Amino acid sequence: MAGEYIRSILATGGAGFIGSNFVRHVAAGDYERVVVLDKLTYAGNTANLAGVLDDPHVTFVQGDICDSELVFDLTQDVDAIVNFAAETHVDRSLLNAGEFIQTDVYGVYVLLEAVRRNALRRFVHVSTDEVYGHVPEGKSRENDPLDPRNPYSASKAGGELMIRSYCTSHGVPAIITRGSNTYGPYQYPEKVLPISITNVLQGQPIHIYGDGQQVRDWLHVQDHVEGIEFVLRHGLVGEAYNIGGGNERRNVEIARSVLRELDAPDDLLHFVTDRQGHDRRYALDTAKISELGWSPRVGLDDGLRETVRWYRENQQWWGPIRESEDYQQYFAQNYGGREVLKVGQW
Repeated sequence: MAGEYIRSILATGGAGFIGSNFVRHVAAGDYERVVVLDKLTYAGNTANLAGVLDDPHVTFVQGDICDSELVFDLTQDVDAIVNFAAETHVDRSLLNAGEFIQTDVYGVYVLLEAVRRNALRRFVHVSTDEVYGHVPEGKSRENDPLDPRNPYSASKAGGELMIRSYCTSHGVPAIITRGSNTYGPYQYPEKVLPISITNVLQGQPIHIYGDGQQVRDWLHVQDHVEGIEFVLRHGLVGEAYNIGGGNERRNVEIARSVLRELDAPDDLLHFVTDRQGHDRRYALDTAKISELGWSPRVGLDDGLRETVRWYRENQQWWGPIRESEDYQQYFAQNYGGREVLKVGQW
């Protein structure tokens, strides 16, 4: 399957977690040019691109997707945009939703205008399974209604609706991907898996929201970026594609896996006051992308083991992040006032 002819890519948010892994992936391919645009906010880090920026085919630009003049200039000489730029953490959106609306909705509008005016071949927007909201049973399909239940997922849904409107009104060649709970190397240590691993490595407890029975479908970042590139080349314009790992696990099971991998005691599990509006379950039906020919390759047990090993061996990457003033303030604000409900097994 030859797919769409794409020789050059603008990867917005390409110094973040999924974005940097995508840049590493495509830099190893046969693309003639990869331009990385990143604002380098707290979760963006050029260290995520160590080694890749030496590649003569890769160019890094520090900037904001909300800067319309910059985005227009950068998109004059590329075939496609893959948009990873976003505020992404639910907990932070509960503390300050305004930044999420600015980047995840207005920023998407700026990108769409650049795609329209410069007549790009493709615009792939990386969204999330959280736009479907809580899924008590069954699995979410791409044509299911969006039902976001927190400011983060609402901002991502807002960006998606803007994309749909530009597809219909202006014929913009956009495609949306909705990925499930992604994990792996270079994930900023505020999400559940990296914060759990690094907490234990520093002798601190793992904080489990509520009873820990929330279910997520876990997707290794390498599978995710391969799925995104697959959609870039083979997806149909105007469509959305679920990208899932097929690995449903309760949050508490993930935490216990971390403890086992690090040979840590069960009393490091601290069940704390739950997050407001915490969705109990997300699950994706991935038949649509599977029918095109893509499927995940990394098993959860192997992926978790490799991820724990990566954080254990790369403290020089995450140590300075956790010691930073921004991280310390966030950690204190988000966890400082939570009541410990139980220690150890629930």
